[in-house]
Parts: sequence; C-alpha cells; structure tokens
Amino acid sequence: MRLSILMPVAAALIGFANANYEAELDARNVDFLATREFDAALERREIFADLSTRTLIVELSDRLSRRRSDYVCKYCDAKFGTDKEANMGNQVSISPAVMQEAYHAHRRGVASLQDYQNTGNLEDVTKAVDAFQRSLDLNVPVDRTTVLSDLGMALQSRYQRTGNIDDLAGAISVQRKAVESAGPDHEDATILLGHLSSSLVDRFGRIADVDDLNEAITAQLKVVKLTPKDDPSMHNLVCNLGLYFLARFHHIGDDSDLEKAISRLQRSVKIIPHDHPDLPATLGHLSSAFQALYARNGDVRDLARAISNQQRAMGLTPETSPEMPSQLSNLGNLLRSRFVRNGDIRDINEAISSQQRAMKLTPPDHPDLTARLSSLSNSFLIRFERNKDTGDLEEAITLGKKAIALMPEDHPQMTTLLEGLATSLRSRFDSSGDAQDIAEAISMERKVISLTPEDRPDLSSVLSNLASSLQSSFARDGNVSDLDEAIETSERALRLVPEGHPDKSTVLNHLGAALEARFNHSKDEHDLERAISAFKHSANYTFADPHSRMHGARAWARLLNQQPDDPSPDILDAFNTVITLINLTATLEQTLQNRYSQLQNMSGLPLQAAAVACSLDRAEKALEWLEQGRCLVWGQLTNLRTPLDDLRHHDGDLAQEVMDISKQLENAGSSFASRVDMSVSEKMTLEDATRDHVELAREWDELLKKVRAIPGFQTFLRPSPWQTLLQCLPTSGPIIVINVDRVRCDAIALVSGKNEPIHIPLSKFRQGLCNKYRRTLRAQLQSHSLRDRGGEVVSREIETQRGLRPAPVLLKDGKSELEVVLEGLWRKVVRPILRKLKMSKVNQPSGAKLPRIWWCPTGAMSFLPLHAAGIYGKTTTETVLDYAVSSYTPTISALNSRIKNNRIIAKSSSGLFMTCQPNAPGGSPIGGTTREVRAVYEMTTKKVPRVEKLEGSSVTVSDCLKHMETYSCIHFACHASQDAADPLKSRFLFHHGTLELATILKRDLKNADLAFLSACQTSTGEEKLSDEAVHLAAGMLAAGYRRVVATMWSIGDRHAPDVACDFYQYLLEHRDRARGDEFDGTHSAHALHHAIQQLRVRLGDNSDRSLLAWIPYVHFGC
Repeated sequence: MRLSILMPVAAALIGFANANYEAELDARNVDFLATREFDAALERREIFADLSTRTLIVELSDRLSRRRSDYVCKYCDAKFGTDKEANMGNQVSISPAVMQEAYHAHRRGVASLQDYQNTGNLEDVTKAVDAFQRSLDLNVPVDRTTVLSDLGMALQSRYQRTGNIDDLAGAISVQRKAVESAGPDHEDATILLGHLSSSLVDRFGRIADVDDLNEAITAQLKVVKLTPKDDPSMHNLVCNLGLYFLARFHHIGDDSDLEKAISRLQRSVKIIPHDHPDLPATLGHLSSAFQALYARNGDVRDLARAISNQQRAMGLTPETSPEMPSQLSNLGNLLRSRFVRNGDIRDINEAISSQQRAMKLTPPDHPDLTARLSSLSNSFLIRFERNKDTGDLEEAITLGKKAIALMPEDHPQMTTLLEGLATSLRSRFDSSGDAQDIAEAISMERKVISLTPEDRPDLSSVLSNLASSLQSSFARDGNVSDLDEAIETSERALRLVPEGHPDKSTVLNHLGAALEARFNHSKDEHDLERAISAFKHSANYTFADPHSRMHGARAWARLLNQQPDDPSPDILDAFNTVITLINLTATLEQTLQNRYSQLQNMSGLPLQAAAVACSLDRAEKALEWLEQGRCLVWGQLTNLRTPLDDLRHHDGDLAQEVMDISKQLENAGSSFASRVDMSVSEKMTLEDATRDHVELAREWDELLKKVRAIPGFQTFLRPSPWQTLLQCLPTSGPIIVINVDRVRCDAIALVSGKNEPIHIPLSKFRQGLCNKYRRTLRAQLQSHSLRDRGGEVVSREIETQRGLRPAPVLLKDGKSELEVVLEGLWRKVVRPILRKLKMSKVNQPSGAKLPRIWWCPTGAMSFLPLHAAGIYGKTTTETVLDYAVSSYTPTISALNSRIKNNRIIAKSSSGLFMTCQPNAPGGSPIGGTTREVRAVYEMTTKKVPRVEKLEGSSVTVSDCLKHMETYSCIHFACHASQDAADPLKSRFLFHHGTLELATILKRDLKNADLAFLSACQTSTGEEKLSDEAVHLAAGMLAAGYRRVVATMWSIGDRHAPDVACDFYQYLLEHRDRARGDEFDGTHSAHALHHAIQQLRVRLGDNSDRSLLAWIPYVHFGC
C-alpha cells in the first residue's frame, strides 16, 4: 500500500553573505552552508515524490471484491429476502431497501474514486466523498469500519488535490473512528493504521504540529510490526516509516531520526522487486534522505549518493508518469547543491532546465506548485550570483512572489517562501542599491522570525539572515541602530545554533562582518577584537564546509593585516589556516575543471601570505606557503604519479594498491563529459562515474593514512617543509622564487649547499608596477599583431602579409616602451638578485660555460619575460643572458622531483618524433612548419637511430598520442591555442582534429623527456589562474616531460625553422659520448640559449621587432 504524504517547509532560509562585506570575495562564494540549508528547506515540501492515488483505489477495489459475497449473501442477496433480518439476530431491523442503498452508495464512491484517478477531475472525488458519507449516514450496522476507512481515503485524496485543511481534519477523524471500530485483531488493522498515519503526516505538513507526526510514527511502527515480513506490501510500509522519521528529523533536528530514516529506506529499496512500479519513488525518497544527510554533514559522498539514486529513479519513471514533475524538481535541487559545492556551471544550468520542465508538467492547482516555484527561484538566484545576469535575478524575484501569492497565509512553508524572496531582494539591493528592496527584505525576515517558534533548530539561520540584511541597510543609510541590531541578532543566533552544526561558521561570519562594520564606523578597538575573534572561530570550526571557513579565514587574515608595516604576529596563524583551506577546497574528488573553478576565487591569497611572512623575516614560511598554495592541480597530479620504489620495497601489495587507486583517480579527474543531448541512461552512467570518483578520493585519503602509519613514511606525499625543498636542488645554478604583492616584492633564492633560503627584498618593485609593465607589454604585442599571455589577437595577418606597421613610440630618453619594461625588470628585479648571489657576467667568447638559473615567478610576474631582462642599447647591452642560462619552473617541487628521480630513458624509447601541421583547419597557413621539421629530420636522422616525421594529414591525433608514448622526445610545429574559459581544452591544432591538454594528461608517458612546442601560446597562462600555471608547457611537465621548450606569444614562421635547427644542432654536438647514439634533452636549456643568441645575431639589432622575435622562446624544467 502506498501512502501519499506532504512534508512541511518549516526551516527558514539562511541569508547570503553581505556582498559589501569583502570586496575581493567572488560572488560565487555566497555562504555555501546557507545555500545548502536553503536547498534542504525547500525540499522539505517536496522531499517525497507525489504518490499516486492509484494504489489506494486498486486496494479499495480489491478489498470490496473480497467482501462482495458477504454483502450479498448476508445482507444484499438478489431478492433481498426477509430472512436477512433473522440472520441479523438482535440487530436493529433495517429494510432491505436501505441496506441496498447503503451498499450501492458505497459502490458509487469506489467508482467515483476510480474515475478521479483516471481523470483528475475534482468533481469525481467530491462525488466519492458524498457517496461514502451517504452510506454512513444510513447507519447500516454492517462493516462500518470499511466505509469509514474509505471515506477517510476519499477525504485525504481531495485534500491532496485542493489543500483544504477541513478535508484533512475530516479524514483523520473518520480514520481514528475506523481504527477504534476495528480493534487490534481486525484483519485490516494494519491498513487502517496506515491510512491514519498518512493523514496525520499530511496535517503535520500543513500545521507543523509534531504531535501529529509522533502519533503517525507510533501507528506506522505498529503497522510494520503486525505485518508478516514476507508480505508483498512490506517495502511500502517500511518506506513510509522511513519517510516519517525523515520528516521528524527535519522538524526537530535529531540525527537519530535521520539514521532511522536512511536505514528504513535502504531496506525498502533492498526488498522491493526490481520491476515494481513503486521503485522509482522509493529511490527518490532515499535520495532525499541522503540529501538531508549531506546538508547536515557536508560529505560530498552523501550528495553523490543522493544524485545517483535520483537519476536511477528518473530512469525508471515513464515520461508520462504523474511522479515525473517531482522527480525532475528533486534532481534540480540536488544539482544545484552540487553546483554550490563544486562550481560546475553545467550543474546549475541543468538544475534550472529540470526545474523548468517540472513546472511545465505541474497543474496550476497542484499543492506542490508553490514549493517548485520557490525552488526554481532559488536556482535562478544562485546562477545570478555566479554570472551576474540581472535577468536571472529578476526571474528569481518574480517566481518568489508568485509562490507567496499561491500559498495560504497560515501554511508553515510561508516562512521559507518569505525568506527566499527576502534573499533575492537583498541580492538586488546589493546590485542596484534600491532602498525599497532592502526594506522589504528586512520586513519579510522580521515576519519570518515572528512566525518561527523559539525551539525550532533553524531559527538561528533566520536570525543570521536578518543580521546580514540589517548590515546592508546600514551600509546604505549609515543608521547605527541597524548595525547594533544586526550584532544583537547575530549574537542571539549564535546562542541558538548547537555546537557541531555546520551553520555555526556562517553565523560567526555574519557576526564578524557586523562587528567589523561598527569598528569602521566608531573605531572602537573592542569591536575589532571581537570581529577578529569571530572570524578566527569560523575559520577553525572544523564542522563547517571549507567554503564557509575560508570566508572567515580570509577576513581574519585581512583584519590582522590592516597595518602592513607592523603586522600582528598572529597573522601567521591566520594565513596558515588560509593556505590549509585552499587545499581543502580543490580536492581530488572534483574534476580538474571544477578544481580550477574553485581556485579562481583563491587567486592571490598565497602571495599575500608570503608577503606577510617576508615582512616578518620568515622567508622559509613564505617559501612553504607559495609551494603549498600554488599550482595545486599540477601538484596533485604529480603526487598521483610519484614513484613508489621505497614503499614497494617495504610493502609491495600496499604500493600496488596506491598505484591502482592513483591511476583511477587521475583518469576520473581528467574526464569532462558534456551533458548536452544526453539520454537519461547516459546521465545515470555519468552520475555513477561521479559517485565512484568521490569514493575513490575517500579511498585515497584512507590509503594515505595507512601508508603514513608505517615508520619512516610519516611524510609520504605531504606538503614539503622548507628544509625538504633544499635537499634536491640543482647544482648548476640557483632557483629564484619571486613573490609580488600589493605592498612589497621579494625574491627567495635557493642555492645548492646552502642550509637556508636567501631572502632578497626587492624594494623598488610592487604589484602596481608589475601590472603596468604587463599592460605595456600587452600593448606592444597588440601593436605588432602578436598575442600575449592571456591577451587577445588584434590581427590574424601572417608575417608575410602584415606590411608596414606604426613606428614604435619613443619616450623622452629615446627608449621604446618595450625597452623600458625590459630595463625596469633588469634594474629593479633581476640585477639586485644577481648581485646578492654574486653572479658575474661571463665572457662567452672565452668558451666559459654559463651557469643556469631557474625562475619561479608568481602572480602577474608570471606574464613578464624575466629571461630577457636587460638594457638593450644601440651600442652597449647588459642583460641576464650575459650571466646565466634561464629556465622556468612552475614550483620548486616540480623541479626537485625531476632532479631526485633522474631516470634513465629506455634505449628502446630514446628518439625523436616530429610532426608539422601547416594547414590545420581553424588556423592560418604556416608553411614554415614543413620546412622546419624536414630540416630537423634531415639533420637528426643521420645521427639518431630513432627519428620519425609525419606531416599534415598523415598523422591523426590518436597516432600522435601513440608516438608520444614510444618516443622520449617530441617536436610539434603547428598552431596551438589557449582556452581561457577552460584551460584544459588548450590544444594543438591538427589536420584531423585537435590534441587537447586534458587528453595528453590521461596518458602515462613514462619515457617522456623533451617536448619542443614550436607553436604559439604554449606557455600562455590564464590571468585568473596565474598561480596555477595553466598552459601547455606546464601541462606537458605534468604529463611527464622533464623539459619543455615553449613560447610566451606568437612566433614568426620565418624564424622558427632556424631556431629549431640551431637548437637540435647544439644537442647533437653536446651529447654524452658515453651513451653512444642515444638522444635526449639534457642540454636543452643551453641549446635554446644558443639558438636564441644565433637568432639575435641574424636579426642584427635590438629593435622592438627583433626583441619580440626571440623573447617568446622559453625553457621549462631541468
């Protein structure tokens, strides 16, 4: 038997953070926990799919069929003979006509219910109620229990159709009478108790009286106890009991109720036949329970289980089923929750699509329409916070108002609807500054508080939301009383929220924001101290989600750093927490794309932290933070590919388990399937893969704990302390980390043999000057129709067609703007470093070998050509090229790992694979690429045993990948493209498709050594992810190549072949003779340096055109 129940929406919405609170905070970071709680609140109305009355009607008809013979033989035989009165003994004498009328009235009621099921016509269910009532009114003392029960079902069905509370009260009244009339030994006692519990839960959903719910649970427990375990309806009985426990959990917040709910619902799914029509709804209920668990503890595994069950439910639900709207709405809410967690824009788009479809399928008088309107409103609001499309915000407000207009004033869900609309209005106020919006929001939130009982667990979130609105009002009007009330309201909310509840971090953040605002107004140091304390508490509150904690941590650090010249010593703790939380935000359970999306909101934080550490003379701490907070995704990938020789020697089986899980995680993380035009079954498969990915991440965490418990492996794959970073340094030159921040710039040099990092303050350089140089360089590149790092192409003309260009703009001293940038980098950054390290200019004609230097720039510095810094005069020059051979590395660890794991390339893999793509679709013709690879091929094939060249259409993307696995060195002469919106789609253009970075990362290139990327933009980064080194060069390092030659911007098709030939000629001449004719890139940095010097000689001058021709060539790796 299926019982239809409606759930309350009693909990109120937690508000979003005040957008004015921290200008740096990206709008996508509106309180994660608040949004998650709002999702849960909205779902309490729809937490159970709409259950059809069909099963009730079928059951009623079956029961009537069983009793029909009794009716006829005892009371209603064909002749309605007078012997019936004798059979009735001492009962009151009733004429056969009355008995016949009672019987037929009952039958009419059954028939009308059946018609209602088929048509949904309200008139039919009303006829059923009238007929059953008529049968009772005739007072025939025959099986009144059955008629009472049937009348109760009819009234309950009409309530579900109309929402008329009087029908529900009538249903409960007659159902109680039916239970009392039947007694505990009645054959239908379980059915009668089930009907009563169903109606009680319906009324609980309407008036939120927990006594109704308690009575319903007691009744349903009796039902389950009295029903044989093998009864075919057991799965439904257990399912309903689970739903009732879930309802009580949402009302009073007792975790034991949620545990009982999940246990019962899992049992129901386990015992229900696989082809049973109720399976989809049961799966949907289990999904709702896991969603509630996720809202409680923030464990993404529970969210993954919820989505997986919901997708499975939808896959089993016919398109025309009346349950489809609920299934769609529930799926939309789950996808919205995942978007808030992971930031995958596909999720919120699909959520809105599903919810819009649910709306179209929902009748205008359906009782769940209001909840679906409100839920869709919330999705539009959340998407607005991401893309700032005011159309989404206006739609959210329109839908919210419509939902409120349809909801009865006394309905408990009204508080959630009001709170949802208040949030939308507050967002519009933050966007437009309309005073009426914030006034309406505050009014609605006050009303919600007045309607919310003091003992409700969600009252704290409602109060916190009001506090946020009051602070927004203060920001506009300057009314201090609003701010005082905001603080008092937040303090009240904090007293109400229980310890261990994830919302506490959000409440603390709101309190801290209000206290900070009052400090800024009154300069009362006590308010500042309390604000810092609140944010610190939020940041360290481990029960909350990393997003909410990060909000607190950033504010904590910012307040302590208000005096950059005299920072508080406690600021080290604050920034240490920030760096830790960055790592917790972009975790392995997410795809690479989602991790990058999360990290965009954290950009610059490690640089701020390092600047503070340097100001306190803690260069070693700055070094650690820069390593731990930057290039996280590449670091994670490196960890997954870490050699396990030591672990394998200790425990081979454990090492193999680590290896297996790491490979699975790497493949799962790099997958990114589009959901456009996917079938339901395909989406189910995708969600199963997503759930498996989450589980793999948890298995990985458990494996790391197991390995680290082994003596000697305590630091296995942990972030390296600064002492460890000094252990595997190159002996041929220093590594220079350059940190640039708003208030200061510092270099940190790591030199082999030194026990501590060398701190070199760069007092004449700041972020502002760095950005100025960046803009100047970009303008110069655009004026020459070149593409800079992260910039846009101004002209697509190829070199031979560009014609005359404007003459360079000269400054007062006769220098071009490009020369000013390069000289500024030399005087303010590079030369001070070289002097501190006592590096001297090398007289290259003497044959002396130049030392090497590895640049590890951060932030905006990553877009400037440190390797070309110098003074380029007409007669004399002084540049970094005279002092050292420059290379770049994304992080110190990336270089350390290559030095530590200096593997010998297998002789069978040693060799060079080359390809040119001169006429790839989507790119301009670059005929020089053919000349380039042919010249290199002719040169190398005479001296290297394994060289292969494939031109144009003769190689497919798949063929290229296979050759990358079998050749240690590769040379790509082709077009390349940086995808700023999705960095992992950065790609090489081939005649037969494109070779994307994400595809390369999936390959295990264990013999990879050298990649020469003779293409444009191969070391072009993404400005929003400047600390992640998201470009093809870094990607090739992450894929396994030890060294990469790449370009910062467009290179000339005329010069590229000569540079390549000079490069390979140097490698061939400087091979290790002891290794015979094997080919590798050991001397690739010197080879590129040599090739560039040769190009400079051919160019013949230091004009801007000449400088821009050779500067883009860069070397990465060892």
